[in-house]
Amino acid sequence: MQNIRVFFVIISAIAVLAMAALLTASLTVAFAGILAVLSIGRALSARLKPVPVRAKASKREMRVWNDGRGTIIDL
Repeated sequence: MQNIRVFFVIISAIAVLAMAALLTASLTVAFAGILAVLSIGRALSARLKPVPVRAKASKREMRVWNDGRGTIIDL
């Protein structure tokens, strides 16, 4: 009777450890999959963004004149 009880305890412990290992492995695969999807999405969204156009400011000089009511400064 003692041998049968020990056998079932050992089998139960092995089953619990196997289930814990399976749960850990599946969570690891799920986490890696989520990270892969996020990184692929980030790479694709960066590629789809339009390239910014560089605007060059003209080198006009500042104009200053007086219209009779005050000084006007045109930047």
